[in-house]
Amino acid sequence: MKIRHALRASLAATLLALAAGAGAQQVLKIGYTPAKDSHYWVGATTFCDEVEKGTQGRYKCQHFPNSALGGEREMIESVQLGTQDLVNTSTGPLGNFVPETKVVDIPFLFRDYDHARKVMDGPIGQDLLKKMQARGLVGLAWTENGFRHMTNSKRPIVQAGDAAGLKMRTMENKVHMEGYKSFGLLPTPMAFPELFTALQQGTVDGQENPIPVILSSKFSQVQKHLSLTAHVYSPAVLILSPKVWEKLSEDDRKIFLAAAKKAADAQRRKVNDDEANGIAQLKKDGMQVVEKVDGESFRKAVAPAFAAFAKEFGAERIAAIQAVR
Repeated sequence: MKIRHALRASLAATLLALAAGAGAQQVLKIGYTPAKDSHYWVGATTFCDEVEKGTQGRYKCQHFPNSALGGEREMIESVQLGTQDLVNTSTGPLGNFVPETKVVDIPFLFRDYDHARKVMDGPIGQDLLKKMQARGLVGLAWTENGFRHMTNSKRPIVQAGDAAGLKMRTMENKVHMEGYKSFGLLPTPMAFPELFTALQQGTVDGQENPIPVILSSKFSQVQKHLSLTAHVYSPAVLILSPKVWEKLSEDDRKIFLAAAKKAADAQRRKVNDDEANGIAQLKKDGMQVVEKVDGESFRKAVAPAFAAFAKEFGAERIAAIQAVR
């Protein structure tokens, strides 16, 4: 009897260990379009490390950088459907899913990084995160892409008039496209995975992205001119599938949210580092950089579009964002 009891106890312990082991093997698929070692990778890695540590290994991540799971729009759709667990994405295509987020894509809405980060971390940004749940997405935290700058293969851009006639790849984002038309650009929406080849083949003359993306994507190989226009602040966001969120305990939800906050901090630090050091590297790589752009000419050019933005998003809402100090 004692032997039989001991065997039962041993079997029960083994089954418990197997159950615990099975729990530890829950692997979350996280995707993003930039390459490994980019600011997106830094944010995603920080999040995953913190989640694994906080859950004692019950949750781990499998990374899919470099658009391995598709462009941002495809990945957001997959997270919505539950076939992908997480995406670290810019707001570029997000407005197609959560229309309220399009307001943060207005050109020259934000003064600088401090202003932008205060808005995204404050009541306005947090309210936008909550709005995602009604659209089948769980926004964990605002990470960051950065202020966008223009590159092209044709000529230096110093003032708005210099941009006229250039075929510029943009994200699938109506707000960006309407703003860029005011500069005389010919906006050409295109998924990010197609961009490098399109620049290489001359399908488009240029593109616009933050310094960290220009660096990690090696656009200096296919673009001669960089102008520090800082025409749009591009937030990014860490989004979780509702299918995962609904299965999390309250304690695990707190762990995921805290991990997302640390991921945002880490991603922003990487953006800061790339902004500080990346321009010198791009010059070294052969790009001709216009550092002193006539920003006022761009602001004057886009001013008429603000009437349409005010009609779509509300003048008070835009003013509330601009008023944040």
